Amino acid sequence: MSTLFVVIHAIAASGVVLLGPIQILRRTKDRKHRFIGRSWVILMYFVCVSGMLIYSLTGSFTAFHALAIWTFISTTLGVIAIRRGKVRRHIFMMVGSYLGALTAGIFAAIIPGRDIPRLAVSDPGLLWSLVALVIVLVTAWAVYVLRFVSGQDRVSAVIGDAVPTDGTPAPSGAAAAPAV
Repeated sequence: MSTLFVVIHAIAASGVVLLGPIQILRRTKDRKHRFIGRSWVILMYFVCVSGMLIYSLTGSFTAFHALAIWTFISTTLGVIAIRRGKVRRHIFMMVGSYLGALTAGIFAAIIPGRDIPRLAVSDPGLLWSLVALVIVLVTAWAVYVLRFVSGQDRVSAVIGDAVPTDGTPAPSGAAAAPAV
């Protein structure tokens, strides 16, 4: 059972690491950003929960365990922040969560005796096949979203400007937001 959690953890963590730069570096924070962002948050939750299950099976509390708890909290706080319109707090929490996951991944890969270094020695073909598979799947998902998901938010049929739906005044000349 522990192996299943390790596989889920590794695949989800790889997705988090690969999707993070797309979210951080894209200038437009539009519907595509939210689409990929929701995927990223789901993957991050899988990383945290599977990490907790891995640690509970080993019976030891480590720095990685504490990091999983903090990352779950900070990711949730980032989601709450953007839902409340606190963009700077959202950015701070999400970038922090990403950097924490990246740091944990680097340490997991370089600390002898952990699963990644053991797999790299015992079966490098399997390790690199899994890495390639995850890269292909995450890239395909990102390309699909960036290419086929509409980038604009709710759009006014009259002018084509994005129209807020949170009760804030619409831009000058824009139609009222459609009912959802």
